[in-house]
Amino acid sequence: MFKLPKLVIVTAIAVGSFSYVAPANAEDQLAVSICEYIAADDKNRLRSKLKSSRVKIRNIYDAIQCNGNNLLRHAVASNAVGTGEYIVKNLSKSSLADGVDIAWAEGNHAGSPLIAVIKDRAGL
Repeated sequence: MFKLPKLVIVTAIAVGSFSYVAPANAEDQLAVSICEYIAADDKNRLRSKLKSSRVKIRNIYDAIQCNGNNLLRHAVASNAVGTGEYIVKNLSKSSLADGVDIAWAEGNHAGSPLIAVIKDRAGL
């Protein structure tokens, strides 16, 4: 008498477990691509990726971490001057005004040409 409901439940579980496919996280893929383009100092591909994804640097700046650093610090650490300048120009002055990224860059990568670009944009 109980065989039919058990059979239906077992069949539903089996079909459900085989047909489930985890969705690819597009946000993770975007973050990986952005980090790779910054490290390679490929400003054109970075701009293209941002445009095709319809996002702006200032909207994702706090959300994406590359090797534990924000996008600007990743550019400084990778000695990616072109993409670093692009990031600085697309950030608001207020996000750079606190001087935290400048202090980090001076402490860890004192010879980086991006320090002057950041200071100029921040008005420091």
